[in-house]
Amino acid sequence: MTTDKNNPMKEIEIEKLTLNVCVGESGDKLENAKILLERISDSKVVYTYAKKRIPTWNLRPGLAIGVKTTIRGKKVHELLKRLFESVENNIHPKNFDNEGNLSFGIKEYIHIPDVKYDPSLGIIGLDVCVTLKRKSGYRVKRRNYKKSRVGKKHRISKDESMNFFKENFKISIGEKKRRLW
Repeated sequence: MTTDKNNPMKEIEIEKLTLNVCVGESGDKLENAKILLERISDSKVVYTYAKKRIPTWNLRPGLAIGVKTTIRGKKVHELLKRLFESVENNIHPKNFDNEGNLSFGIKEYIHIPDVKYDPSLGIIGLDVCVTLKRKSGYRVKRRNYKKSRVGKKHRISKDESMNFFKENFKISIGEKKRRLW
């Protein structure tokens, strides 16, 4: 019998990378955010819409308030390395959830390597969400026929996720360093 370390079914891989920018209103800011995400990700961008009515924020259901894109495949690793560089390869443990996924924010897009400042866009921040899965066995929660939960032993823990990112992306996990700029 093989141990968990040698079991190919237990190997972890990145399912998807999601980039999100929420500006809270329609108009020029939203179009600038769309242009920025297209430049960073080199993929199609979709709008996100408000679901609730909040009069003090001038929100109503159906109003476009943000943009997002999802990236899968080989492009994920290259882009994720650049995004980790923008946060100085240092991630706080609170950025990992109990399912092993990672989310962090980038305050200004100019911190991302190879992205130049564009005065017409202004300064925009973005959210980065990385979803992990095991090499095999996660289809049971997405299939149409006989959906089921992923078993406890097959779920990705927070510690396994941290080790995956340490080994594959050479990031450090600990307290955030203060930026001087």
